[in-house]
Amino acid sequence: SIPIAKQLASIKALGKGSDLEKAFATMALVYNNSADPEGKLSKAETKSLLQTQFWGFIQGQENKPKYQEIISSLDEESENKIDFEDFMILLVSLTLMSDLLQEIKNVKTTK
Repeated sequence: SIPIAKQLASIKALGKGSDLEKAFATMALVYNNSADPEGKLSKAETKSLLQTQFWGFIQGQENKPKYQEIISSLDEESENKIDFEDFMILLVSLTLMSDLLQEIKNVKTTK
């Protein structure tokens, strides 16, 4: 498996890309590296990916009803798979409810 940083560096269009562009490209690469040949993830794979790659944002969220709702939907026995669009919606939802987001908002930048 090729490291994400090396994959990111190989995308010529991102050579002078912004931090935001590189962040979204990284999300797409992480997803693609885990997805099946059809470009989808099982719900179990999605949950595992969130727990390994998004831990900082989901840590401490276990008691929040919305978090429990999201995770329980991934635990359901189902043939339904998650596509990239649904995965991104999931990431945004988890980010918006996270304690880490508030910490990020409180960071002061110096000029």
